[in-house]
Amino acid sequence: MPLPNDLKDKFIEIVEVNHVLTDPSLYGPYTDDFTDHYKSQPLVILRPNSTEQVSQIIKLCAENRLGVVVQGGNTNLTGSASTSTPDSEVLISLTRMKNLVSVDTKGDSMVVEAGMTLADVHKCAEDNGKFFPLSFAAEGNATIGGCLACNAGGVAVLRYGTTRELVLGIEVVLPDGRIWNGLRSLRKDNTGYDLKNLFMGSEGTLGVITKVVLKLFPIPKEKETSLVCVESPAKAVALLNRVKDSAGSLLTAFELISEKPISRVKKNLPDVEVPELSPSPWKVLLELSLFEKKEESVLESILEQAFEAEEITDAIIANSLKDSHKFWHVRESIPLADRTEGGSIHSDISLPIASIPEFLEVSLKRLKEEFPWIEDSIFGHLGDGNLHYNFVSPEDPTLTYRFEEEIRRNLYTTVIEYNGSISAEHGIGMLKKHHNDEFKDPNELELMKKIKNAIDPEGIMNPGKLI
Repeated sequence: MPLPNDLKDKFIEIVEVNHVLTDPSLYGPYTDDFTDHYKSQPLVILRPNSTEQVSQIIKLCAENRLGVVVQGGNTNLTGSASTSTPDSEVLISLTRMKNLVSVDTKGDSMVVEAGMTLADVHKCAEDNGKFFPLSFAAEGNATIGGCLACNAGGVAVLRYGTTRELVLGIEVVLPDGRIWNGLRSLRKDNTGYDLKNLFMGSEGTLGVITKVVLKLFPIPKEKETSLVCVESPAKAVALLNRVKDSAGSLLTAFELISEKPISRVKKNLPDVEVPELSPSPWKVLLELSLFEKKEESVLESILEQAFEAEEITDAIIANSLKDSHKFWHVRESIPLADRTEGGSIHSDISLPIASIPEFLEVSLKRLKEEFPWIEDSIFGHLGDGNLHYNFVSPEDPTLTYRFEEEIRRNLYTTVIEYNGSISAEHGIGMLKKHHNDEFKDPNELELMKKIKNAIDPEGIMNPGKLI
């Protein structure tokens, strides 16, 4: 249905005419999904620039029982930021809300608006002599509000935790338009339910996060990065334990990468420089963050011991920050290389670390038996048990898409057998909603639905997602 003129006029009163978009030719940046799974068809796109404007919009939507989809940088991989019903939902983009509100360098915290990109959050922290550790490939476009909504993980979870663990307080516009100001920078507040944790990871189904209090940390003085060859995931787990025992909290990242996706980077992205190492079926990309400069390399000694213990077969240590960026660029280029190869579908899972070697052996065997044409692309954050278990079908790109549901069910069944989760850091959205209904404990689902109904009884917030 078209947007009624009287409602359009009210939206214009709130955000001004240039920020009420009803022309589909202007929708591209907001409606084109990165994964090509979804194409949003909103009733209108609104671009507020303050919490108060968001509050007025939500109140108006509640009065008219209009579904609301909130969007940051539109980098979500499960359809959480896309409309679910054509021409009936209001899409709110928070990208104009990108201001730094305040910084407390003594208390190691910073307040920012939800539409600030993660890259700009990093810059604001660094400009004030501090460090914000959340980091992943899409940080130039992803917004901090979206990171909170999906409880994003990234490459430094092993040392600093997920987004949830990097937040002290939030401000939220509730489904009736009221504003909850929870912008407290307290490290301890034991006065009842921790409400902020309800909204983080809720994928916009309970309210709109508009501001956030972030934890800040000292800037590491030096980083040691290495790309390592291992013969198996079991050897990688042994190396992980060795590095943790030797380096402790200095270990920031520990990424497991199979050789296949690295080969696709070489083949499909020739401008990406891949370091030369001896052949091996698996690679590990690991990084230490040091808060004081050492005369001798901490990592070199650890890797020498690992080589003597036959846990690794080859390794290269970055000689400079430029080399370190090259190593990480290979890792971050894998999704694009897979898409270029053809028929790329992605999955984001987590498992107990000790179970990963056996899980990989069993799951790959089952997938190959049912889909002999499939090619896997396995990489991810072994240090915290999170794998990106992706697939391509270069001979016939349509195959993975035609059998996507069957592929996911095959994989997720094995994930649950090994006490894992079908979503580690990307959320549920629309992509995994029915799988979540199938595999999640019914008692958990019932509790989640009760919370949803209590906070959003009219069901206007991000309909068709998560629950």
